Amino acid sequence: MPDLLAQTLALPGLWALVTTVFVAGAVYGFAGFGAALIFMPVASTLVPFEVAVAAFAISAVSSLVTVLPRAWGQVDRRGVAVMIVCATLSASLGLWVLRVSDLIVLRWTVIAVTASTLLALCAGWRYATPPTVAARSAIGFATGFVGGATGLLGPVMVLFQLAGRDSVATSRATALVFLTLTSLLLVPLMAMQGLLTLPAVVLGLILLLPYGAGARLGAVLFRPGLERFYRSVAYFIILVAIILGLPVWD
Repeated sequence: MPDLLAQTLALPGLWALVTTVFVAGAVYGFAGFGAALIFMPVASTLVPFEVAVAAFAISAVSSLVTVLPRAWGQVDRRGVAVMIVCATLSASLGLWVLRVSDLIVLRWTVIAVTASTLLALCAGWRYATPPTVAARSAIGFATGFVGGATGLLGPVMVLFQLAGRDSVATSRATALVFLTLTSLLLVPLMAMQGLLTLPAVVLGLILLLPYGAGARLGAVLFRPGLERFYRSVAYFIILVAIILGLPVWD
């Protein structure tokens, strides 16, 4: 264990990972989404893809104390619970895809999913009718599968949430609760499929504090009246992460 910790601390890209996960946490605490969109494209160029997915899930545990308590009282708990259950059920299939698929293909998939989500969010598409239980279930299943296979839990759910008519505070809180709890539930699923390796756990524990600090900072900076500003900041950082995470830079 001490040798593994020393090896992880000597990782050439560790400081880049620490910086990236801090920025990802700050955007997550501020906007309610975007952490994995920022972290995964960059991290997948520095460590094995499956290690990046598992380490990020471990680091996200810090959100249980940094952003979840305040967000919990602002959401439709029944609606969020439906999506969390469905996402957890489908995540196992996504994790299996992660385990058996070509990692370069998955990295390009991360870029494609991230870029598509960013374009859709920037386009400002909205739906007018309240979501049904069936719609929430479908979104949960799709989110879990994509999240398990690519490490990106946010894209499908965030697009669905931001396309609705909820207030800024409610949309942000819903995304925070869903992403935090679903990420936590992914950890045992990863362990069952052999993806939660010791190197990933050590790296995740190292990243836990900077991620939590970033999320706490972002939460302090959040103001409901600054929707356009905080979305613009998040979109810009996501765009930079997409460019830096392109496999062509390997």
